Amino acid sequence: MSLPGLPAPAPAPPVVIGLDLSLTSTGVAGEGWTEALRTKSRGHQRLRWLRREIGERTADAALVVVEGAAYSQGRQAGHHELAGLWWIVTQDLWDRKVPYAVVTPHARTIYATGAAYPAKEYPAKERARVAKGMVRDAVASRYGVECDGPGRYDKSDAFVLAAMGLHWAGWPLAVVPDTHRRALDNVQWPQGVQTTTNPS
Repeated sequence: MSLPGLPAPAPAPPVVIGLDLSLTSTGVAGEGWTEALRTKSRGHQRLRWLRREIGERTADAALVVVEGAAYSQGRQAGHHELAGLWWIVTQDLWDRKVPYAVVTPHARTIYATGAAYPAKEYPAKERARVAKGMVRDAVASRYGVECDGPGRYDKSDAFVLAAMGLHWAGWPLAVVPDTHRRALDNVQWPQGVQTTTNPS
């Protein structure tokens, strides 16, 4: 209840969490913060630990934005276990009725840099590393969030995912050019999330 003559309090943005899932360094981020979850455990112990840690950080989330699979990495070592982690985490979100959206690596890179392949002018063997640095630099310059230390690229990827979710919900963290914003159009966003255009 608001007092007579006083303006109603401004609505608060929803809690949106970005997840860049990895067996060795999972990036987790929200508005103004980011971290990397790292453990020396292996196998089932590692999966259980990651499920618990991610569950704690998404407990109050109105929306979670998860990076989808990079199909070019399908034959890399650990792919089978990483796919298991992805399904464990999304199943847990589903069980807890936490809405989630899946964003492709290309869409995430477009939102951050404006291009799916921002490092195409570099030698082929350097492109992936340079592109990761470009995403990290974009997070620092546009949002003022520095992603340093171990897992720095995982942190920056997760932050971009969180920023995408907030932008879609009507709470953009910064002015984003149309060349970047177009990445939102190719995401299948969940229903039932409160947005500035859909308050229900």
